[in-house]
Parts: sequence; C-alpha cells; structure tokens
Amino acid sequence: MTNRKLYIFNPDNDLALANGDENYMPPASTRKMTLDLALLPIWYATPDSFVLAPSAYNLSFRNEMNHHFASLPVLITEPEVTMSSDFLPVPWGWNVALRKYLYRLGISDLSLPDMGELNNLRDFSSRLKAVYLLPTLQLNPSFCGFSAYSSSINELETFLEKYPEVILKAPWSGSGKGLCYVRNGLSVPVINWCSRVIRQQGGIVIEPLYQKVEDFAMEFYLDRGKVSFVGYSLFYTGTGGAYEGSFLLTDKAIESALLCYVSAADLAALRFHLEDKLFRMFSATYIGYIGVDMMICSFKEKPQYRIHPCVELNLRMNMGVLARLFYDHYVVQGNIGKFRVQYFSNQGDALRKHEEFQQKYPVCISGGRLAKGYFSLTPVTIHTQYVATVLLD
Repeated sequence: MTNRKLYIFNPDNDLALANGDENYMPPASTRKMTLDLALLPIWYATPDSFVLAPSAYNLSFRNEMNHHFASLPVLITEPEVTMSSDFLPVPWGWNVALRKYLYRLGISDLSLPDMGELNNLRDFSSRLKAVYLLPTLQLNPSFCGFSAYSSSINELETFLEKYPEVILKAPWSGSGKGLCYVRNGLSVPVINWCSRVIRQQGGIVIEPLYQKVEDFAMEFYLDRGKVSFVGYSLFYTGTGGAYEGSFLLTDKAIESALLCYVSAADLAALRFHLEDKLFRMFSATYIGYIGVDMMICSFKEKPQYRIHPCVELNLRMNMGVLARLFYDHYVVQGNIGKFRVQYFSNQGDALRKHEEFQQKYPVCISGGRLAKGYFSLTPVTIHTQYVATVLLD
C-alpha cells in the first residue's frame, strides 16, 4: 500500500536544528505560531494528502475553503494519526525532535529519516554551506558578496579592520534570528554574544553590510537527483532582517522588476550555475525544497547594481515557496498583491484587524481563483495571534 502524505507545519525547525536535541521544546511564541498557522499546508499540499492540525475551527475553515477551491487536502488530528501507521510525513523541515514526536505518534520507522540522515541534514542547513557556495557564484563583476567563518574574537577584530560594518550570524538559527549587526566595533555586548555563539556552535559567519535594494530568492526542488526550478520569490523583511511577506506576482513580473537593475543574461547564468551546484552538493542525500535568498545591492562605483547570489540557503519549505505556489495555483494570473505573516501581541487584535479588512477589502473569488480583496489563509479567532493573509489589488 502506498503511504499517504502527511503535511506538517513546524516553523520551529530552524530553532530545533540549532538546538540539536531530540527533546527540544520550542519557545511559547513559536508553539503559538505552530498552532495558529497549522493549516498553511493546505495551500501547497497535494490534493490527495492530509494536513496535521487540531480540529474544530480548523476543520470548519478547511471545509469552507473547499467550497471555493476544489480538492484541498484533508485535515487529520493527532489521535487519528495514531490509529494508522501508513503515513509518509512531509514537514516544513526535518530535525531530530520532529522525528521523535512523529515516532511517538505511531509513524512507522520506515517512513522516517534515520539519525544519520538527519545529522547530515543539520550539517547541510548550517550557514557554512552558504559561505562555501557564495564564491562559486561570483560569475562576473555584476555579482558581489563576501562571507567568512571565524572561531575566535581575534579573527573578528581582524575582519573588522577591513569591513567596519558587518553582520554576524550564528551558523544555526531561526529565520531572522541569530543575527548581530556591528557598526561601531566590538562592544562588550557584541563580544559576549559572539563568545556565546562560538561556545555553543563552534564559530560565527561574518559578512559585510551591503546597501540592499531588493530581497529576492530562487526556489528549487530536489528529487531523485533532479533539480527543478520552482520560481522566483520577491520578498521584504523587517528592520532586524526577519521575513515579513512576499509580493504576489507572476514569475515574469518578478524577473521584469529585477531587470531594472541587472541583466537577463546574468539571472539566467546564475540559475544555471545554481542548478549545477545544488545537484553536486545535495542530490545524493536530500529530497525537498531549497531556497536560495539573494539581494540586489547598490554601489557607488560601476556596475552600480549587483547580485548577491547567496545570502542564505534554506533546505526546507519556506514562505517564499508557499507564496509562489499559492499565487500560481489560486490567484488570477496577472493580478498583483502581497502575502503577509503578522504577529499580534494582544488577544483579540488579530480578529479585529481581520474583520476590519474583510469589510474594507471584500474578497472576490472567480473560477476557483482569487481576483481581488483580502483573504486569510488560516482561520482567525479571538485567540489568534499569528495570521497569514493575502491582499490583492
């Protein structure tokens, strides 16, 4: 019998990889995000699959959505999973803590990666891989980017003599986390932060700060030795570097936006080289999405605009892929908008904003696709604090 796919939203994956312990417990805020956005996979899972989520409000939301969008996956709860072992888990990302959780739910060992595979994946997910990959993507003067790895404070001081403004990154951390910006030398708090990361993770990734113009990504999928280009992601971040949302556009429209700064030939060459490099690095051991975050950077000297081809390397599902797939499958092609993930600290604020936007931007669904208006991808209740929404012009 073919195992049924079981999709799981576990946004704590990067934090779990950083921790590395099978008994890892995510912070309360991440557990709340997991609960509030548990149904997100219904928008990218295959129609004949299942999505693990609590029932009640999630079930009614899924059933309502199925009236508008045909063949959405089925919701399944933890108790229902324990009654059958023929599921093939498809999580947001893999880590040892998730493996232990699924095994305790009754998922067969045969459907779970072994510890050796997970240890390899943790190694692949380190920011060190981006450090190694970046120099191989410097194809011509229209590309930029430098990254180094340091295991001592003295090495950091030497680096700062050449690059006075840098960003320091922990090798493993959550999206937008584990970052430290240095603009005025190594202060005592920065030294303490660096010492802690070096002690816990062995070293620190160091990069110069660039004048960013655009954040974007190339998204790929690896399976059975084949690398497929999924599409572009054009996204925006907060002041601390954390992901906030993506622009909902066709691939062609995103590429056109990038061509205001760089050439089509450079983008095509970068995609070709990435497909080759990702195949060589990961095809023997990894199946899943790989997102390569990039930037368009501005310089005083020519060429004025350059591509930073590898800011981050994400071996997991990510919000950029979700936005890409959601647009391609559920939005009227050619329409534009934004996908956004927000957090509301006060209970009830998310619901009030949700109801306000429903009134202000009534949704229009035509032929199983969104045409315009405001739309929430997950249910919003009085208890909701994390929301994932779409607003189309």
